[in-house]
Amino acid sequence: MKIAFISDIHGNAIALDAVLQDIEQQGIDQIYVLGDICYRGPEPKRSLDLVRSLHTEVIKGNADEWVVRGVQKGEVADKVLELMNLERQWTVKQLEPTDIEYLESLPTTLNLTIEDVQLSAFHATPTSLFDVILPNADDNQIETSLMQAQGSQVFIYAHIHKPYIRYINGKVIMNIGSVGLPFDGLTKASYGLVEVEDGHIKTSIRRVNYDFERIVALYHEVNYPNAEMMSKVIRTAKI
Repeated sequence: MKIAFISDIHGNAIALDAVLQDIEQQGIDQIYVLGDICYRGPEPKRSLDLVRSLHTEVIKGNADEWVVRGVQKGEVADKVLELMNLERQWTVKQLEPTDIEYLESLPTTLNLTIEDVQLSAFHATPTSLFDVILPNADDNQIETSLMQAQGSQVFIYAHIHKPYIRYINGKVIMNIGSVGLPFDGLTKASYGLVEVEDGHIKTSIRRVNYDFERIVALYHEVNYPNAEMMSKVIRTAKI
């Protein structure tokens, strides 16, 4: 059983196209989506439509919550709060009311059993859409914050846009990175693979080329409110 976990598309449908093509080439049996579908990219509607066309389980990310109710004080730095809400308003204008309802209705955790192997997946942590657990966090912080589900052998999350895989006390913790907005300096879309066969587990990160200059052009073509900054992030894969 080969399972792909994708997340943090952020309205970058071109990167999502490339990832879905790679997933098809890899012979994946199932795809799951860990949130942050529309916000901060030039194609929020197409990104959401692509995700919904997968007919799979999708969970909510912090950016999905922001699309639903706006960015609130204390969730980002005060100096960018107004601008990020302008971005949110632009995003909402590209969507249908039913799209907003869909995002609002998404669950926040995903628990799977694949051939007797239990997997726990969430966007940021099992109890928060916003908490940040970085790759260099110590083992105790990762265990306390992320590895809460009793019986799970694999823990999968997104949110930080920096993919990694670690092993703690015989269990796997994997961050799958970002499809549309990587922050680790590599301008390639990222997603996670979990393969389970006869109780054996294999985890890996896939990095996929996509036309990031086309995304930069699209930010300007659609008059995105924060096109210059977002273009720089796309081109450098850093924030």
